[in-house]
Amino acid sequence: MAEVETKQEIKAATEPETKAVAEPETKAATELGTKAANEQETKAATKPEALADSMVGELWVDVDIKASAEKFHHMFAKRPHHVSNVTPGHIGGVELHEGEWDKVGSIVLWNYIHEGKPKVAKDRIEAVDPEKNLIKFRVLEGDVMKEYKTFLLTLQVTPKQGGSGSVARWHMEYERIHDKVAHPETLLPFLESMSKEIDEHLLSTE
Repeated sequence: MAEVETKQEIKAATEPETKAVAEPETKAATELGTKAANEQETKAATKPEALADSMVGELWVDVDIKASAEKFHHMFAKRPHHVSNVTPGHIGGVELHEGEWDKVGSIVLWNYIHEGKPKVAKDRIEAVDPEKNLIKFRVLEGDVMKEYKTFLLTLQVTPKQGGSGSVARWHMEYERIHDKVAHPETLLPFLESMSKEIDEHLLSTE
């Protein structure tokens, strides 16, 4: 299962209804100082009802993998078109529409299967940092944009300290179109399961 660094994040990764973290509360917590910030973050992580009126939020999940951070990052930065071969139950196909695979500004079309339904997402690569094993995708068109004004997905893979393997963090920042739209919590188990399949593939090819 996913590993997290703090108690708040453990709750975020294991209890879907408590994972949403609203940007306004995060900003407020920063201004209040360390003690007040901790209290504010705890409130945001444990009382989702307080976030009902917030359109802006973020979710994340940390996935414990055995592959190296470099290999996992390389899969999404250099070879995302191979992801569909590795995870056919999650990704149906990946196409490059503009630019190059690992270049900022490139446009990538993802065909994926979420909750048993085929969906699409047209993304623009917003950032790539090989040294940090980080890549960001901003969704421009597709099923996600029917419910969200903005949607930014960041993948950063970090080597484990003092041991083998890595931690892949998927982080979503978004703005809902209205308060009837749910926070995108169902994408967390999707991303975790997909990551595990990719990890198994990378280990099998060593």
